[in-house]
Amino acid sequence: MPELDSSPRITHVSWGRLEVECASDDGTRSFKDAKLYPGGARMWDWNETGTSHTPGIQPADVEELLEHGASVVVLSRGMNERLQVQPKTLDRLDDAGVDTHVLPTNSAVDRYNELQAADEAVAGLFHSTC
Repeated sequence: MPELDSSPRITHVSWGRLEVECASDDGTRSFKDAKLYPGGARMWDWNETGTSHTPGIQPADVEELLEHGASVVVLSRGMNERLQVQPKTLDRLDDAGVDTHVLPTNSAVDRYNELQAADEAVAGLFHSTC
């Protein structure tokens, strides 16, 4: 099995802003909402899958994370935990054998960075506002 690229590191989180440092990129990138995975990071555009606070993160949102080889996924529910997670999404991750953490954004960032520092194949969806 080929070796996976390392997951990016989150260097800062505040309301409406997530700063991420990727080994594959030069410097730090900023996002409002982000998808992070082994080897990269990109903006999480909710319009791609029709995601909204309710009913929340859907299976289509996590497929890209799985495609990049994630063995652990961190889902942030927003600073005020307004973003929900559909049960089907958790079922999809469970079926894939992925360890999943669902947390408010600040706690999600802390957990993600712990896993990233331990060289886990960690991925995450991060919502930096409500």
